[in-house]
Amino acid sequence: METTHQDAEKLAAAKAAVKFVKDGDIVGLGTGSTATFAIQELGIMVKNGLKIKAAASSIHTEKLAKSLGIEVLSLGELSFIDISIDGADEFTESLDLIKGGGGALFREKIMASLSKNSIIVTDASKKVKKLGAFKVPVEVVPQAYQYVFNQMLILGGKAVQRIKDNEVFITDNGNFIIDADFGLIDDPAKLASALNQVDGLLAHGIFINLTSKVMMSTGDQIMVFE
Repeated sequence: METTHQDAEKLAAAKAAVKFVKDGDIVGLGTGSTATFAIQELGIMVKNGLKIKAAASSIHTEKLAKSLGIEVLSLGELSFIDISIDGADEFTESLDLIKGGGGALFREKIMASLSKNSIIVTDASKKVKKLGAFKVPVEVVPQAYQYVFNQMLILGGKAVQRIKDNEVFITDNGNFIIDADFGLIDDPAKLASALNQVDGLLAHGIFINLTSKVMMSTGDQIMVFE
């Protein structure tokens, strides 16, 4: 269970990030505990008169946003997003990320790709020198599961199918997640490129060149990496 100290850091980073949202923006809303704080802050701002429309990276996020009075558009119909706010499982100072701990990596990657300004909000525990202590999530079409699983082994990863509550984890898109442990990753871009070539792999959790800035709370200050 996370500490209240970490929650306070996440809230501080979220409050700093939502200040970049302007009237009339289309806002991408991420998934996970840190993104939830940002969505709740945006809900307060909308109640106070801010006019925005949003795109959600998961069914959970869409329900939360609508419950707070935020209008949600279909992600698949958008040609751009003005600003997105999301969390990360790990990040480096060069703005390489691992995402997908919550299982929403495919929609999160599409959202980040559409975003003119992609802001990641985190607490200090997510900053690393090298990616890879956190396993790389891979969303895989069920019919390609065993093939993709084998490809993870060929690429040097230790692969396990994600299980949650004693059942196979199913994404919002009806797919499986493989969590692949590649150890500490010396060249994230090279691994990302190799993963991109695997047929049946819908998306992986290595995010390269998709982030405008990371806003990290250290408790008493906000550090910005860009």
